[in-house]
Amino acid sequence: PTGLCELREEIVKKLKTFNNIEASPDEIIVTVGAIEGLAAAIIAVINPGDEVIVPVPGYSSHIRQVVIACGEPVCVPTIEEKGFSLDIEKINNAITDKTKAIMFSDPNNPTGSVYSRDELEAIAELACKNNLIVITDEAYEYFTFDGHKHHSIASFEGMEKRVISSFTFTKSYAMTGWRIGYVHASKELITQVTKTHIPLAICAPVVSQYAALGALRGPQGCINDFHQHYATTRDLMCKRLDGLAHIFEYQKPKGAYLMFPKIKVAQGKDSLTFAKRLLKETHVSTTPGIAFRGESHLRMSFCVPEETINKAFDRMKDYF
Repeated sequence: PTGLCELREEIVKKLKTFNNIEASPDEIIVTVGAIEGLAAAIIAVINPGDEVIVPVPGYSSHIRQVVIACGEPVCVPTIEEKGFSLDIEKINNAITDKTKAIMFSDPNNPTGSVYSRDELEAIAELACKNNLIVITDEAYEYFTFDGHKHHSIASFEGMEKRVISSFTFTKSYAMTGWRIGYVHASKELITQVTKTHIPLAICAPVVSQYAALGALRGPQGCINDFHQHYATTRDLMCKRLDGLAHIFEYQKPKGAYLMFPKIKVAQGKDSLTFAKRLLKETHVSTTPGIAFRGESHLRMSFCVPEETINKAFDRMKDYF
């Protein structure tokens, strides 16, 4: 159920090389995408009524997973004007006797923020001080820009036994439909996560596991290719948003392939209605910010061809 031994051995090498995480194969579970690993982690960690702190805007499925596990998501706003950075003071103030975990994606979906080492060290300090588990979604780990670096909090001193890290092959190797990812945690934690992984999925599809093994052992040039493409399309999307400065304002993404512009016009107060209108009247698809607890924003993705971005913004320019 925990995955092919040879695949877990390759994952251990990758964690050491890229994430600076010391791991062993029995600390790895191969999962049905990162999302199943995250669900298994939440169910394993919390009891009904426990609170999980989620910085927002944040990935909507994280919040739903806490609710499904009968937990209470405590959404703490990030600091938008500082690139959606973590508000450590607010996170600290949100911790109660019921708080069991802190959960976030880094690089962030939907904002494209990348948390600094200082921010993550502050989270680590809070976790140790308050005996909390940290659950990370590191799907976009390879995609950071402008000198910003991704740091895995599980590699920090003193965090080895209080972090559950989730990863995926989807973003790095364009393996979305293969539904393959993995989680890493200490032996004590991974034993509990395995107990929830089995009833959720039994195991990840074996054919997908062999595909993932091939991805890790094969040429890695595709990751650099994707990175260069996203850097180019990010800059293009920012340029096109600059041309609609009367409608949107934005924080330039430091990572991932997503951005989260704020809607400046009055209609943007209801992002769902705004997004539906945009889809119906211009045939441009966006995701309303309310889905990520970030009202008055839209999520836009630049993991598409430049032609698609230009076509979408040409339509919006004509519309507005």
